[in-house]
This record gives sequence, C-alpha cells and structure tokens, in this order.
Amino acid sequence: MTALDVSPGAVEVCRRRGVEHTFGGTVADLTARGTEPFDTFVLYAYNLGLMGSPERAPRFLATLASVARPGAVIVGTNRDAAVTDDPAHLGYHALNRERGRNLGHLTLRTRYRDLTTGWFDLLFAAEEELRGLAAPAGWEVEVFLQEGAPYLVVLRLRS
Repeated sequence: MTALDVSPGAVEVCRRRGVEHTFGGTVADLTARGTEPFDTFVLYAYNLGLMGSPERAPRFLATLASVARPGAVIVGTNRDAAVTDDPAHLGYHALNRERGRNLGHLTLRTRYRDLTTGWFDLLFAAEEELRGLAAPAGWEVEVFLQEGAPYLVVLRLRS
C-alpha cells in the first residue's frame, strides 16, 4: 500500500499510523518519479472529485492508467451536484452557469483554525458525465451505487 497526498501533514499522519510507503505530491509527481504498477486506487471522501474539472479529468484518469496494471480498479466516492435543494448549492450552480462552467465544478480551499490550503478544484460529476470522462482514459464503470447525491463507484481499466 502507498499513501499519497499533497499535504505533508497528511503524509506524516499516514507514517505515524503505520503506512510503510508514503508519497508527498500528486499522482503526476509519483508517475514522473517512477513507480511499480498499482492494482487498486482508493479515492474515498469524495477524492474522486480531484479530477478537478471536465477539462482536466481525462488527464488525471490517464495518469492513473499509466501507473496501473491491466484490469486495475479505482474505488472512489463522489457526488452528483445536481441532486440538491440547498439554496447555497443552487446559488453556486447559477454562478457556474453564468461562468460557463460545469454544474459540479467547485473551486475551494480548506481551512482548519489557522491553517488554510491554497485554492483547488473539485469535480462533482453525475454518473453519465463520469462515464464519458473515464472512457477515453480506458476506464469503465463496473459498479455504481448511488443514494441521494453521494455515490460509490468502481472503475476498471480495460485490458
């Protein structure tokens, strides 16, 4: 198992909790450094959203494919941004439409007390959109389980 995160703090927590192989950086950074191929990628806690945007998602998924064995899987969670009646979410959707952006394209940063990350993009993609983004990189949806907005998906790399 390899734990990967751009946060040095998250990587340190993984080390302290017993993960032997850790990497600080992005998947692209790991690929550039060279690595053994992976069988499974786990992107829980909406981390499938790290695809970033409809424009960047194919490159993100192709990068995972480049370090995957044939038949590898991505097990991830995400959410369908359109499944909401929250006025704050609907307002953000309207703003995205005005900007010509995808409904589920979020730009945000995380803050905890006096710690703040830089701005980054997340993509909350609906099922059909995810299928369309995954296919060019060689990934197929094998399992899709949705309850409300959140979903779990298993993508398999075509051999």
